[in-house]
Amino acid sequence: MEEALTLFSSRGYQGTSVRNIADAVGIKDSSLYKHFKSKKEIFETIVEEMARRMEAMSHTFGLPDDTTVEAAAFAYGVISVEELVELSRKVFLFYLQDPFAGRFRRMLTIEQYRDREIAAVYRKIYMEDSIRYQTVLFEEMIRQGVFREADARAMAINFYAPIFFLLNKYDSPECSVEDGLEELERQVREFARIYHK
Repeated sequence: MEEALTLFSSRGYQGTSVRNIADAVGIKDSSLYKHFKSKKEIFETIVEEMARRMEAMSHTFGLPDDTTVEAAAFAYGVISVEELVELSRKVFLFYLQDPFAGRFRRMLTIEQYRDREIAAVYRKIYMEDSIRYQTVLFEEMIRQGVFREADARAMAINFYAPIFFLLNKYDSPECSVEDGLEELERQVREFARIYHK
């Protein structure tokens, strides 16, 4: 799985054959088929592993994820701006620097224009699910009086889009991670200034 992800993230899913993966692992492609039925099954296993890693990251950083939206909104509502900045930094660094998460995002980025199914996975994970969750969360935070009255979906996009942009901007060895974290902090503080009561 690790070798396949490395190849998918550099050559692309379409540009990688089962034989390439087997060669990277040091086995015959016929032996690889004893573990996986197809290249697609390897890809699906990678997607499942990324979901597990995202869940583990949420638990590690103490993100409210197994609670009701009311409880999650309350938990986010009582943290300070400093705590929100620190939490945002940790999540940002996970997606930017975690070897598996970084390769996973690069793989999907490369293939989103070549494969409709992979494009759907990319959109679901990095766009639709994030905005959907944050919209529901922000609606509840407005209801609880944490945020000002506003369009919750627009708020979600206002929070998420700059972070997603920064993640892509700073995903390069030539870029300074510290510069990215400074820009991230400015975005989080500005979001809090605009929407927090």
